[in-house]
Amino acid sequence: MTESTKTMRERMLAGELYIADDPVLGEESARAQSLSHRYNTMAPTDSAGRRAVMEELLGAFGEDSEVRPPFHYDYGYNTTIGARTFANWNLTSLDVARVTIGDDVQIGPNVQLPPRRIRSTPISGATSGRPPSRSRWRTTCGSAAGSSSARA
Repeated sequence: MTESTKTMRERMLAGELYIADDPVLGEESARAQSLSHRYNTMAPTDSAGRRAVMEELLGAFGEDSEVRPPFHYDYGYNTTIGARTFANWNLTSLDVARVTIGDDVQIGPNVQLPPRRIRSTPISGATSGRPPSRSRWRTTCGSAAGSSSARA
């Protein structure tokens, strides 16, 4: 597949330049925000409901794992959490690249998991001395391998 025929999602996941406000990526981000909001406002005693939301949102959610709300994901499907993992309040996973959290990981409060690099490049040079509008920027996120990870 040539670069010109790749979708913005395919480019994002490959760690290539992509347009962040692509309509498909926007829908996927809105889905993640909706599921995150649902989880973040659920009763703490509803463990079955909370697990169901995490299984719908994330790429994988391990057995006996817990993420305390609130948490935030860009897309959710690009984050996996292993078994017996605990994440304290206010986890932020900027999962424009693969984020893998292994088994038996303990994550403290207010932790952010960003991709290794974020680069924004104007699609065409700004001639007025002002930066292009938001839709005129391409964003690349991810490591050379296109992932970040946390392991015990």
